[in-house]
Amino acid sequence: MITKITKLLACPFVVFSGIFAVSAFSLAAALTAEVAFGLEPCILCIYQRIPFAGAALISLLGIALYKKNKVFAAPLVGLCGLLFLANSAIALYHSGIERHWWRSAFEGCAVPNMGDDPQSMLENILSAPTARCDEIPWADPIFGLSMANYNVVLCFGLFIGCLLSAFLIKRRQVSS
Repeated sequence: MITKITKLLACPFVVFSGIFAVSAFSLAAALTAEVAFGLEPCILCIYQRIPFAGAALISLLGIALYKKNKVFAAPLVGLCGLLFLANSAIALYHSGIERHWWRSAFEGCAVPNMGDDPQSMLENILSAPTARCDEIPWADPIFGLSMANYNVVLCFGLFIGCLLSAFLIKRRQVSS
């Protein structure tokens, strides 16, 4: 079993496909929570989406490049790992604010909904309800953990997985 997992983690196509799938699913889940369930994101929620989008784009680049030049595989997987580590740090900061362990450094901690023209943008900014970073809009009913709490664990696990994968890919390239 360990041998199979090691082989999968050493295969750039599988790793990049997995990174893309997890990143796309995470972004889709965040948008679904926002649109379908009416959970309004705060600024830190928005910031946590950026590393997922970056990892998705890098993984697509990795899929495109890995057949032509395998030397880029390990660094790109490592870069995705760093994005996941950054996301985990943002989510940890957000979790601390939600749990009132510390105060937010972001003024108001809300993201207004923007429109197309300048007048409607101004009206939306002035009339937008504010999502606060220190309030938990959804917590799971069993453990009481928020989406930011789960994001800490998910992204830190992805960081570890990417580092291990980058090491295995590099080792496989050197031994070939």
